[in-house]
Amino acid sequence: EGRSGLESIGAGAGCLLILPGGQPLRSIGLEPRRMEPEPPAATSLQVLYADPWLLVVNKPSGLLSQSGLGPELADCVPRRLAPAWGELRLVHRLDRDTSGLLLLARDAASHRTLSLRFAERQVHKTYLAEVAGQPGEEVGTIDQPLARICRRPPLYGVVEAGKASRTDWQLLEGHGSWSRLQLIPHTGRSHQLRVHLAWLGHPILGDPLYAPAAARSLAPRLRLHAHRLAFVHPVHGERLELCAPVPRWLPAGHRSSLVVPGPGPARGPA
Repeated sequence: EGRSGLESIGAGAGCLLILPGGQPLRSIGLEPRRMEPEPPAATSLQVLYADPWLLVVNKPSGLLSQSGLGPELADCVPRRLAPAWGELRLVHRLDRDTSGLLLLARDAASHRTLSLRFAERQVHKTYLAEVAGQPGEEVGTIDQPLARICRRPPLYGVVEAGKASRTDWQLLEGHGSWSRLQLIPHTGRSHQLRVHLAWLGHPILGDPLYAPAAARSLAPRLRLHAHRLAFVHPVHGERLELCAPVPRWLPAGHRSSLVVPGPGPARGPA
C-alpha cells in the first residue's frame, strides 16, 4: 500500500528490493577518484534503494557512517559512494560495528525533512541482534535512562539523571547460551541498544565495549544489524518500507554456555 511500486521479496535471510518496472538494485562496485589519502580498493557497497532524492545502502560492519579525524578514519559511506552518486548527506548514523540500513539524502531539502522526522520519531526502525544467554520471557521493554559515563573512549550507561530511553525486544530464537532478538528502539540515544541489552544481562555478542570477555569471544564482530526502516517519502509523501538482508552470522551456541550478570541498578547522577 502506497509504496511507489516498491516491493520486497524473500524471507528468513532478508529481502530483495524491487523498483518500479521490476528491476532489482544490486551490489555495485565503485571506482574511487584519486584522493589524498587514497581510500581502500574494496569500495563495493550494496545500494538497496535509489531515487532522485534518496539513497539507502546496506552498510557493512566495520565501516564508518561518517569520517573522523585523521587519515585512518577518512574511509566512510559517503566517501565510497561519492564517485558514482555525488554529494550525499547522512540523515542518521549507525555505529561503526553495526551493519544494515543507512539512509542518505541527495539534496538539502530532503535532508532537512528527513532529519526532522527522525527527531520527531516518525521513522520506524527494527534491528536484529544475537545476544548472550536466553531471556526468560518472550517479549519485553527496557525503559531505562541513558547518559555518557566516559568520554575517551565514549561510553554510555544507565544513569538516573540521563535521557529517557526505551527499547522493545522480542525473542526470535533461543538456544540457551545465545539468542536472536528483534529490537525496536523508540528513542535514538547513542549506543542505546548495546547498553540496554548489557543492562538486561544479555549483552550483544562481539560487542567490544559492553560485553564481558566470554560474550565478546563468541563473535568476531558486533552482531547488531539495522534490518528494517519505514518512513514517509519527503517529496511524494508515500510510505517506504525497506529491509536489508540478514548477515550470514555463524552459529554461536556451540562454543560454550555463558553466565552473565542480571540487570544492574541505575547509576546516580555523575
